[in-house]
Amino acid sequence: MQSTECMLCHQPVPPGSLKLCRNCSTHSAVETHNAGTLCPPSLWGTSRRSIIKALAGLFVAGGAISWLEACASPANAPARSVPQPTSTPLLGGTSPRIGTTLLTYYGQPDFKVDPIAWSPDGWRIASGYIAGSSSVLQVWSAVTGETLLSCRHGENVFGVAWSPDSKRVASGGGDNLVRIWDASRDESTIGTILLTYKGHSDSVVGIAWSPGGKRVASGSTDTTVQLWDAITGRTQLIYRGHTGSVIAVSWSPDGKRLVSASADATVQLWDAITGETQLIYKGHSEVVFGVAWSPDGRRIASASRDKTVQVWDATTGATVLTYRGHTSPVTDVAWSPDGRRIASSGGDATVQVWDATSGRPHFTYGRHTDVVFDLAWSPDGTRIASASADTTARVWQAV
Repeated sequence: MQSTECMLCHQPVPPGSLKLCRNCSTHSAVETHNAGTLCPPSLWGTSRRSIIKALAGLFVAGGAISWLEACASPANAPARSVPQPTSTPLLGGTSPRIGTTLLTYYGQPDFKVDPIAWSPDGWRIASGYIAGSSSVLQVWSAVTGETLLSCRHGENVFGVAWSPDSKRVASGGGDNLVRIWDASRDESTIGTILLTYKGHSDSVVGIAWSPGGKRVASGSTDTTVQLWDAITGRTQLIYRGHTGSVIAVSWSPDGKRLVSASADATVQLWDAITGETQLIYKGHSEVVFGVAWSPDGRRIASASRDKTVQVWDATTGATVLTYRGHTSPVTDVAWSPDGRRIASSGGDATVQVWDATSGRPHFTYGRHTDVVFDLAWSPDGTRIASASADTTARVWQAV
């Protein structure tokens, strides 16, 4: 019989029901019926950050329960994670192939990883967890997977963002708060809160730091986007253009405008000083989960439950390209630093990398075994970090 790969570390193993090598089996106590099990397609209703209860109305047909409640039931529990990182050793001078898993991070065993963000200095990654009142934000080495900082946020971490100087990291969650943590100190692994923003009345789902580092934008299931001072926490502007939960926000590269994606199926572009709506994009037919501005500021990409990524002109709103590579809702989207490629994640448990001009697929990463909620490019554009409901965050070669 042919050998297969271990579902955790990808080392060759004989065929078997557990799909685990001996080392991973020793550390993980994975039950046979859970190993490598995907949530049933019938439960892929809302995906990503809208899975929280606050996105009321997006229910699984016939079940009257949210996607998160369904996938968190005992019958669909994710496989237990190995409580330490595993990395792929490379021979000296050998360049890894595209799609090679370089690192698998198991930060908070048994819990799903939602937001993920790569520090601008390229050395660290921050990820948050859907773990109820025990949810944490963790900062870890992008090279070794060592946990460098553990920040007890509180209730479900749905959003995370780094300051441009990589010295602070913000987390938003189900407790309606945004917390800013000190990420500059090396002597402590316990997170220090620098600021807590309390302007929202419901879960904070999307967070974005302004390019200049002075302001933070936070989107919430209270349907608002709030702009506030990153040092004092003073609210500067509240945008109320949406009629549904705001799931993602993104700044223009020059810091003068913002786009916000919403459960009302629109993406709205507006002035970051006055709050004036400049453009409303209506190219999607369902909830918009992710939005990202191109590095040159000329185009915007948005990801939706309608299974598409739309690339459109940031001035006119005209659709430039529609990507239809996913077979399930698209949960997030991100441009490569050079603007030549786009990566998108989905309920089909894949991350797909494709040409930003033609839409031609370059590569599909399929190492995750459940919905991929979020993704981030490394600042040098060579790697991608992806966060999944399979309880892992993975770093892999993208070019």
